[in-house]
Amino acid sequence: MREKWLAFGDDFWIEDDSGERVYHVDGKALRMRKTLKLEDAEGNELCKIQERKLRVRDTMEIEDADGHSVATVKKAMITPLRERWTVDVANGPDLRVQGNIVDHEYAIEDGGTAVAEVSKKWFRMRDTYGIEIEPGQNEVLILAVAVALDAMEHDRDVAPDSD
Repeated sequence: MREKWLAFGDDFWIEDDSGERVYHVDGKALRMRKTLKLEDAEGNELCKIQERKLRVRDTMEIEDADGHSVATVKKAMITPLRERWTVDVANGPDLRVQGNIVDHEYAIEDGGTAVAEVSKKWFRMRDTYGIEIEPGQNEVLILAVAVALDAMEHDRDVAPDSD
């Protein structure tokens, strides 16, 4: 995934391992809360990722194209050594995220089994990282979780006092 953070919206493409643009993240600017749309290459909305304000913990909701909740991504209250996040999945097993979100070195797990790994170490280009998703996993959900985590960490780095 290659990030291109802009002042008026967070738009970027997600490419497959052959460099083909397969998903687009459309950041909606000038809203009270951060909203991102994950679209296929033709521009069809697959899901919406939206920040939830007025919560004790950082939270983003992932909704399908019809507006139904698919998952909620939340930061764990206590994170002693490594960052931990939970993903409450509406129609499936919940996921756990552990690692270094800021440096893009983390794993997404289902009951202790890795379903995806996120890493910058596979790339030399700045602001580029890879997401290796295990076969049989919901690719759109995993990518939406990674986008949500990235957006929440990016907001914290840019405006730490804006909650």
